[in-house]
Amino acid sequence: MAEIRIGTSAFTAAGWESSFYPRGLKSADYLSFYATKYDTVELDNTFYRTPALSTVKGWYAKTPPGFLFAAKVPQVVTYEKVLVDCDEDLKHFLKTMDALGDKLGPLLFQFGYFNRSKFKSGSEFLSRLKPSFLEKLPKGYKFAVEIRNKAWLDERFVDVLREHGVALALIDQSWMPRPWEMKDKLDLITADFTYVRWLGDRKAIEEQTTTWDKIIIDRQGELFEWVKLLKKVHERRVMILAFANNHFAGHAPGTLELFRQLWGEKELPAVSGNQPTMFDL
Repeated sequence: MAEIRIGTSAFTAAGWESSFYPRGLKSADYLSFYATKYDTVELDNTFYRTPALSTVKGWYAKTPPGFLFAAKVPQVVTYEKVLVDCDEDLKHFLKTMDALGDKLGPLLFQFGYFNRSKFKSGSEFLSRLKPSFLEKLPKGYKFAVEIRNKAWLDERFVDVLREHGVALALIDQSWMPRPWEMKDKLDLITADFTYVRWLGDRKAIEEQTTTWDKIIIDRQGELFEWVKLLKKVHERRVMILAFANNHFAGHAPGTLELFRQLWGEKELPAVSGNQPTMFDL
């Protein structure tokens, strides 16, 4: 069967120094400790700028063989320039991330919500995405695309991604439909892997907390639906990478532990440490 890997979006957060990392552990050792619990991580800081080469080499050195880094493409490409005149920006990012070698996993183009002043329709967005961008993507990398305009999720859009072997990011986010809620029954698997992001409702949860040390929202029902969906994907021998954000339920490691238990503990690598179980939520 294909691999399934789970991890968090970023490996540091306010509150983790006592709830996930052992007390007294130096922040310089966080990633090494994290890599004893999970075999992948989504790098969130790369969204803000291309990291220094020395930083990337440090990530490589602190993780074991077989570990995978997924990373967001910098926002200068997806938010600021929105795919226009950004070839050099992407080239610089890829060259830097190449320092991860065989630990480099999928790279995510995360697009925000676009109003009609930016793109009048999904077709207009596709007319920029396909010829100006997808057709020029370099070989040898795995790419995923995330959009937050639900009306754009149609057969034409997923077919364009499939044509180029780019994964559609499947997200659990406040204003986007989950795959099982979509009216049109589309095949959302567009590559030889799928990229899942449990994002939640950032605004709503930050009204309750900004310290991510415990589960504060019961997401068992949603995760059960994700398990049912992803087991079907797994049967298709498609690699799965799934990442939990703290905003999904309040504590990303707790979300992963709940997912692991709903999936079946014997089928996923065990996570040790003082993590909440589904019975604690």
